[in-house]
Amino acid sequence: MSAVDSLKSLKRTPFWVQIVTGLVLGVVLGFIAKEYSVDWLTETLTQIGTIFVQLLKLAVPPLVFTAILVSVVNLRNVNNAARLAARTLQWFLITSLIAVGIGITIGLVTNPGDGFKAPAKADVSKLHNGGWLDFLTGIIPTNIVKSFSEVNVLQIVFLAVVVGAAILSVGAKAEPAIKAAEIVLEIVQKALWWVIKLSPLGTLGLIGKSVAVYGWDLVKPLGTFTADIYVGCALVLFVVYPLLLALVGKVNPLHYFKGAWPAIQLAFVSRSSVGTMPVTQKVTERLGVPKDYASFAVPFGATTKMDGCAAIYPAVAAIFVAEVYGVNLGIKDYLLIAFVSVIGSAATAGLTGAIVMLTLTLSTVGLPLEGVALLLAIDPILDMMRTATNVAGQVVVPILVSSREKTLDLEMYNNPRDLDAPDEPVTAHVPLQKTPEREPVAV
Repeated sequence: MSAVDSLKSLKRTPFWVQIVTGLVLGVVLGFIAKEYSVDWLTETLTQIGTIFVQLLKLAVPPLVFTAILVSVVNLRNVNNAARLAARTLQWFLITSLIAVGIGITIGLVTNPGDGFKAPAKADVSKLHNGGWLDFLTGIIPTNIVKSFSEVNVLQIVFLAVVVGAAILSVGAKAEPAIKAAEIVLEIVQKALWWVIKLSPLGTLGLIGKSVAVYGWDLVKPLGTFTADIYVGCALVLFVVYPLLLALVGKVNPLHYFKGAWPAIQLAFVSRSSVGTMPVTQKVTERLGVPKDYASFAVPFGATTKMDGCAAIYPAVAAIFVAEVYGVNLGIKDYLLIAFVSVIGSAATAGLTGAIVMLTLTLSTVGLPLEGVALLLAIDPILDMMRTATNVAGQVVVPILVSSREKTLDLEMYNNPRDLDAPDEPVTAHVPLQKTPEREPVAV
């Protein structure tokens, strides 16, 4: 078989098969590197994963800025835009509250910190205080160039919202600026899509490096805590979301998983909601959510909707830290954890890791920040499942809102197309409008 034939055969292979193949090979190569101390293999896997993540991060500033800006501006084309935005935020908050409730319950039942011996003095020199004042003042940039060069996603989101609102207020004269932003967004998404096509290779490197460097030796001392995070995320991903889709959205959850799985897989290996955003938006549209609304809801969710990183994880982690350091938490503390998780999820800003959110939670409840340092080493292993849950929720909410607004294309939802299939015709691009075929759903 020629090289050209091999490439054609690879292209015909479903994207999820390519991802799973990369994952399996990564686990095998990582195991070989660790068991037989093959340093060059470990280094190679590390470099492959690092380059892939760097390529994803390279597109984050222009992608976030233009995506949020365009999504804000596009609300002018959406019927009942204010109500849709409010409904989206409402379901973000509801699902986050459910997730944090699951996290607190699991933590109380399993006691993840029991038996774990903390070092006398953990290294917190590299951590910053994640208090509410730092969070609020950190939203407003003091240097625009610095915000982009340091990839401060929260500040970039703030700038994009302000600029988008200003463009809307200017009116027709700002049309060239809107067109320019749309062109830049399309270019960035095209370039990022090329990077996403490398996901099988990136998966091989990222998973392989995790197995080779961390392995079971890292997970074992924090086994209960690790299991809690994975179980909590799995309950949200495979129980809560399907129930909401079936009972609230009145749609078949199996079609959701079939359509959304490419985005969930990529989120698991890339550990970046923002890096996954083009795939998330594509699968959301292919599940029947109107394009104008999806172009708002998905970027908004990629920077604020974090059921894994901002709800389950900080809830379980706070209980873990409290038990390790002998701090008794009361009802007030658990309510504070829930409040921070629901309101402060934007602090995670769609980047890999949830350290900012954790320090914000611990400082609010009054727990020692040394607890963050105890969890830093294991964070990459936890972050894979957390981010997959984040992205899954970012697809679920637009489907719920569209279904309740009677704008969900049920034919597309019930027949989700493969990610590698050609784009649909204009059906998914029309402005939101009522479809008379379905009976109203009670609010």
